[in-house]
Amino acid sequence: MTESDALAEGFEQNRTRLRAVAYRMLGSLAEADDAVQETWLRLSRSDATGVDNLGAWLTTIVARVSLNVLRSRRTQREEPMGVHVPDPVISPADGTSPEDQVLLADSVGLALQVVLDTLTPAERLAFVLHDLFDLPFDEIAPIVGRSAAAARQLASRARRRMRGAEARAPDPDTGRQREVVDAFFAAARRGDFDALVAVLDPDVVLRVDGGTGLRDVSARVRGAAAVAGQALMVDQPAAAVQAALVNGAAGAVVTVGGRPFAVMAFTVSRGRIAEIDILADPERLLRLSLAVSGDPVPQAAWAKLGAEPGLCLTCRHAKLNETRRGTAYLRCGRSAWDDRLVRYPRLPVSECAGFEARQTGPGLGPGS
Repeated sequence: MTESDALAEGFEQNRTRLRAVAYRMLGSLAEADDAVQETWLRLSRSDATGVDNLGAWLTTIVARVSLNVLRSRRTQREEPMGVHVPDPVISPADGTSPEDQVLLADSVGLALQVVLDTLTPAERLAFVLHDLFDLPFDEIAPIVGRSAAAARQLASRARRRMRGAEARAPDPDTGRQREVVDAFFAAARRGDFDALVAVLDPDVVLRVDGGTGLRDVSARVRGAAAVAGQALMVDQPAAAVQAALVNGAAGAVVTVGGRPFAVMAFTVSRGRIAEIDILADPERLLRLSLAVSGDPVPQAAWAKLGAEPGLCLTCRHAKLNETRRGTAYLRCGRSAWDDRLVRYPRLPVSECAGFEARQTGPGLGPGS
């Protein structure tokens, strides 16, 4: 085995964990994939022969890349972000995949990602790496440019802010969660205000993120009566509700006329709904894999990654274009091919058995 092959194999063994670290840091699946890709590129350009613990080295790199992204967000943001719901991890209602289980380890649902967004970049890094991924503070300290004691204080401050935000842990039984969520939708369909209030925690919080395309939709509502009123007001008779696990908890993918309308994440605590997080941003919905069972939701499972809209790799010939990182492609939630391409950006298309693709430009071979 050549040194290059050994590095690729070592990277592959750590890729899922690296993506989990980046997702917790960034709250964006696309940015997490970019951070993992950048980590691979740095590895491929580095002399890693003297690295004793490749996994720790890669975790440090992906953490540094993610920290730079967080700091860049703060520098470039000119006005408050308003209501923001992080990218949800959507799985079939009957269970998460092994990769999603790693991605969501120690999670308290999408609510945790919402609270993580309130931390400073350094606090978030220290908390995520230590509390969620068990890295010692003497390894975290160089990443944030602080002493180990200062890194410990960052994590402690993050912990206090997390407690102050009152992020509630969901009930462990997803079957029971589903019963409560189904009761919520049934009451909304009937227009039964009292039944809605009965399944809501008195201090329930509803967050709706409409993004830049639907700014008027974005809202933050607190209290059972107010949230029940919102549920009755926005219910759409034409909506199709598909059960799903959203960040490991009972949730739903909603479509209207076959097009993505919203992803709804519920935090069911002590038998009642304590938080509802709704992603309704049309642009971000199109970047998510929303095919949770059966046939994929039309168009909703396709994500544009550096390419013009084109054909799905899984379903038919794909359009590939050159980008600054070597490849660009469309992704389908049912495809394993695109995951290999993310892991190995220089992998020739011809090596992906079972899938055919048409190259539309040079530079897509091993030397690209």
